[in-house]
Amino acid sequence: MSLLNVNIDHVATVRQARRADEPDPVWAAVQCELAGANGITVHLRQDRRHINERDVRILKETVACKLNLEMSLAEPIVRFAETIRPQQVTLVPETRAEVTTEGGLDCVRLQKQLTQIVKRIRRKGILVSAFILPDEKQILASAEAGCDAVELHTGPYASAKTDAAAEKALNRIRDGRDIASAAGLIVHAGHGLTYRNIRPLARMGGFCEFNIGHSIVSRAVLVGMRQAAEEMIRLLSEG
Repeated sequence: MSLLNVNIDHVATVRQARRADEPDPVWAAVQCELAGANGITVHLRQDRRHINERDVRILKETVACKLNLEMSLAEPIVRFAETIRPQQVTLVPETRAEVTTEGGLDCVRLQKQLTQIVKRIRRKGILVSAFILPDEKQILASAEAGCDAVELHTGPYASAKTDAAAEKALNRIRDGRDIASAAGLIVHAGHGLTYRNIRPLARMGGFCEFNIGHSIVSRAVLVGMRQAAEEMIRLLSEG
């Protein structure tokens, strides 16, 4: 069964809407752990629009399961990761104007920089993943750069407007999974996944982890964080 990492960024988004001290994403992480989540994912963005350094530091000290830090290639963020040493880092593209992460990291274009950063992070004993489109060139470039894993971008599948478009996107993800596995990479997946669209990917198999955030946090507003995470874990187990 694929495991669930819960992205709790948007718990912090609610907090930052009022510049208050609640809801605390650390509390949310505890509830996710009690639900049986494999890991907690947070994205420390350069503009600190939701998660901040304090959150990451406390999560590192308190989370018993995996802490997965999503981050750009910006040098101050890389240095912070080297200091905090989360169990996993996921390298993502980042622009200030985007609402959420758009597209995948261009590992082909950034090959030299990526290789250097991966080497630095792995030297600290941190597993490194790259968030990429399920494209053969990007997958092989990730492997060449020394990444341990890739997270395949499922956004095109999640946003598909027709069954035909969804099936085409699923086939691309399946091909990407096979290429990554053949290259010796651990395969994760995520972006835009919800309770309504996770089943086909869960049934596909071959993924170590799914990173899912917005849908779970949205559900948690109504039923609580623990139940929301439990419901997603149940869907993954049924797959």
